[in-house]
Amino acid sequence: MSGKAVLEALQRADIDAHAFDPAARDIAEIRSFNRAFIVLHGRGGEDGTMQGALETLDVPYTGSGVMASALCLDKWRTKLVWQSTGIPTPRHVLVETDTDPDALPATLGLPLIIKPVHEGSTIGLSRVQRRQELAAALATARRHDPMVLAEECIIGQELTTAILGDQALPLVRIEAPAGRYDYHAKYFSDETRYHCPAGIDARLEAEIQAAALKAFRVLGCRGWGRADVMLRPSGEFFFLEMNTVPGMTGHSLVPMAARAAGMSFDDLVLAILRPTLPFVEQPPMEKITC
Repeated sequence: MSGKAVLEALQRADIDAHAFDPAARDIAEIRSFNRAFIVLHGRGGEDGTMQGALETLDVPYTGSGVMASALCLDKWRTKLVWQSTGIPTPRHVLVETDTDPDALPATLGLPLIIKPVHEGSTIGLSRVQRRQELAAALATARRHDPMVLAEECIIGQELTTAILGDQALPLVRIEAPAGRYDYHAKYFSDETRYHCPAGIDARLEAEIQAAALKAFRVLGCRGWGRADVMLRPSGEFFFLEMNTVPGMTGHSLVPMAARAAGMSFDDLVLAILRPTLPFVEQPPMEKITC
């Protein structure tokens, strides 16, 4: 859905753009294109694999490079970088084979979150309310990834901040049914509500935006991305993860934030593409192949 939306926006801009699915075509064929707009989510597309292939083939591409892409899809190592640079993130424990699950509530409290380290879209994620639920939550996460993270559950408002270049766009506040923004709530529920403007104090929003830019830069990200944030009633905020290839449908969060900043979906797509172009004074966009 993201790929279709981006492709149509590029074609509306009179760009000679074409769909390329590496699951259906030999990646070497991409040498015949001038540049690539990456709209692949998750492993294989967002984790540095595709970025590395494109660099090897000398094809310019949108978004973050190999290192930042790999780092951001690894929730544990993202947290290590953030902790070392003063970015607030929830307390966590990497659940290893010798980790005593019964010790997790003592360290992180209840409820707590169990999630695979290398997944997105809340796939394999569980919110554990009682100790008795831990074993099932860990088993669910391990079906998706041998590396599992236990994380402090932050109770409060769920926010997201989109980043475009060196600018943080207006925050989006997410209001999910029963307070659970899970896979169903993200992609299928009609009950999930999105608020942009987010309706929080302007000074606090500016503080979160500044922290999001720092969180983006210390991971080595570039181009565009989206940070997921939890905000406590006290005003404390915590960064959960950084997405380097966020959703790009007309209803996704980054386009929503861009609209609030006065940018159409088509303008957003061209702004993401622009850093891959050679510098030209006139015209600002050239006809290219994507």
